[in-house]
Amino acid sequence: MSLLEIKSLSVHEADTDRCLVQDLSFTLRKNTCLAIVGESGSGKSLTAKAILGLIPPWLEVTGEVIYNKRNLLHEKGSVLRKIRGQKICMILQDAMTAFNPLDTIGKQMIETFRENLGVTKREARIIAETALHRVHMHTPKEVLKKYPHQLSGGMLQRVMISITIMLEPDIIIADEPTTALDSINQREVVEQFRLLREIMGTSILFISHDLGVVQYLADDLIVMRNGECVETGQASEIFSNPQHEYTRFLIRTRVNLAAPFQKSMEERVI
Repeated sequence: MSLLEIKSLSVHEADTDRCLVQDLSFTLRKNTCLAIVGESGSGKSLTAKAILGLIPPWLEVTGEVIYNKRNLLHEKGSVLRKIRGQKICMILQDAMTAFNPLDTIGKQMIETFRENLGVTKREARIIAETALHRVHMHTPKEVLKKYPHQLSGGMLQRVMISITIMLEPDIIIADEPTTALDSINQREVVEQFRLLREIMGTSILFISHDLGVVQYLADDLIVMRNGECVETGQASEIFSNPQHEYTRFLIRTRVNLAAPFQKSMEERVI
């Protein structure tokens, strides 16, 4: 079942008409993980931002982003904000930028839950503690008192995921969520994404250049280069029999680099 459908999505610079993403089309199915991979500058993060209407004003977006029979590119800002808060959540590459450095984690979580779930401040605090428990934060009350700079990158990612779990969105867009993490924190964060699918049936659009992580999580795969899709299909088929020369290059180089992560995930399963 199709949950999100992208049709001929393109992103241009308004002044120069330079094309940054060209004629991209794909479908995110219910309860699946679709990964978009490619090197820096390939257009994968820009695609994620275009879907959610987070493109800066000097860029123009054309095409269609169909969610719940509505083209999100034609919706007003107030409608998009509600969808972003409740139906489609985004987890950013640098977790630190997602939080206000001047407010505690607790204040920001409580405000988020009050705004999106319509609960009281007391209820929001209980939800925040429950959320942190679900991502294995063993002292949630202490975490709520801390400021973002007092938590590690891995802990901040888990806080973001905990918020997402309690909002129960239909779709999570994760933009390079493991890039800034060490291998141990990376493993924990990836496991949280796997659990999100198992527990909530959430569909995930996973943006990454790390093919080791992608091979572990993804059902479907899109390979981008210079703003274009060069290969798409089931992830298992692409990894076992890549058709495009660029895909073969990525798999040769990235899988070797990701070998330590793959080994750690295999050891965890055993």
